[in-house]
Amino acid sequence: MRVTILHYTAPPVVGGVETVIAYHARELMDNDHSVTILAGRGGDDARLANANVVIFPELDSQHPDNLQIAQRLEQGMVPPEFHMLQTRIVESLASHCAHSDVMIAHNVFNFHFNLPLLAALHQMIDRGMLPRVIAWCHDISRYVNPMSGAELRFGFPWDLLRTYRREVTYVAVSPQRQRTLAGILGCPPEWIRVIPNGVDAKTLWSLSGLTWRLVGEHDLLEADLIVLMPIRITRAKNIEYALQVIVALKALDLRPKLVVTGPPDPHSPDSQSYWNELLALRHELGLDQDVIFIYEGTSHLPGPLMIDAPVVAELYRVCDVVLMPSLREGFGIPILEGGLAGKPVFCTAVPVLEEIGTESVYRIETGEPPDHVAARIQAWAQQDTTHRLRLRVRQEFTWPAIFGSAIEPLITHRLERMEQEL
Repeated sequence: MRVTILHYTAPPVVGGVETVIAYHARELMDNDHSVTILAGRGGDDARLANANVVIFPELDSQHPDNLQIAQRLEQGMVPPEFHMLQTRIVESLASHCAHSDVMIAHNVFNFHFNLPLLAALHQMIDRGMLPRVIAWCHDISRYVNPMSGAELRFGFPWDLLRTYRREVTYVAVSPQRQRTLAGILGCPPEWIRVIPNGVDAKTLWSLSGLTWRLVGEHDLLEADLIVLMPIRITRAKNIEYALQVIVALKALDLRPKLVVTGPPDPHSPDSQSYWNELLALRHELGLDQDVIFIYEGTSHLPGPLMIDAPVVAELYRVCDVVLMPSLREGFGIPILEGGLAGKPVFCTAVPVLEEIGTESVYRIETGEPPDHVAARIQAWAQQDTTHRLRLRVRQEFTWPAIFGSAIEPLITHRLERMEQEL
C-alpha cells in the first residue's frame, strides 16, 4: 500500500505524536508498504530514512501566516488570509495525495493548531481529491471539548472540529478518547476504532540488531513464558529435563519458549552425540517450535551461530525465567547473572547456593518430576504482578503487536467495514 502520513511536524521535532509517527512509519516500511510523510517542519530523522518526506511549511502550526490567522481567530474574526492559506494547502497536497492509497492524518481533524489545513482537508474530501482518510485522534481541542474547562467556540471554522465525515475512518488512542470524541462528533462510540499507542521493546531493552532478529524470528514476544538456559550444551546441564518441563508447561495450556544460548561443548568427546540426541528428543516431543537452540541459527542467520556475552546479557533482559536443572556444576554463574538481571531462577543444588542461600532461588529437588517444576513456574507466573504486566505489554502493546493486530488490517481493508461505511 502507498501510505501518506500527515501532521503539522515530523521527527526529529520532539513530541508524543511525532514519536508515534516514527513508529508507524517504521512498522509500515518494515512490512513492505511505501510511506510518504507530509509535514510543515522536520523530517530529517534517521527513523524516516526510507520514507519520502515532503515539507510544506504551510502545514506547520508555527508558520507565520498560520500564527497571524490564529491571532485573528482568537479575536472572533475569520480573515481573508484564512481562505488564501486554505487554497495554498489544497494546491500543495493535491498532487501528492493523488498517488496515495490511504492517508493517516494525525490530530489535524480534531485539533485547532492549523484550522486552514482542516478546512482544506474537508474541501478536498468534498471534491474527491483525497484517498481513503484515517483521522488519528491523540488529543482533542479544548475549544470543542466540554470537559476542558475552556470557553467553547462555535461557527466556522470551529464547527469543523465537530463535523463527523462518513468518508473518514476515525481512530482514538484510548476508550476514554473514543467516548469524548464520539460525544463531540455526535456519533456512536463504536463508530470510532480504538488503537492504542505502543512501546518500543527493542529500545527499552537496549537490544542489538542480532538479538532483535532472534526475538522476531522465534516469536518470543508472543510467548507466555520465555525460559532461558544460558549454557553450553553438555550432558551435565540436563537439557533433556528442561525439555520435559516445557512439555509440562504446554500441558498447562501455556505457550512457552525455551532458549538455549550456547553451542555443543567443544571439549566433550560425545558432544556431537548428545547434540543429535537432543534434536531427536525435541522432535519426538513436538517441541520443534518451542525449544530454540541458538547454535542452530535461523532462516536469516544460518548456523552454526555463536553469540557473545553482550547478546546473552540481552537475552537475560528478554527472558522471564532462568532454568538450570544441572546434574553438576563447578559453581553456577548463571544463577548470579539471573539474580542481577532480576529474574526468578529455578535450579538444582549447584555450589553457588552455598554462597547465596537456597531461599534466593526456586530449588529443583533431587528426583522432582518435571511437571512439578512446571506447576511451580506456572504458579509464580500467575502470582507475580510484575510478570503479568510485562506479559500483557509484550503480547499486546509493543509496536509489532499493535501493527499486526490493528494497524495493518486497517490499512489494507481487512477489518470489517464499520456501520457508517455500509
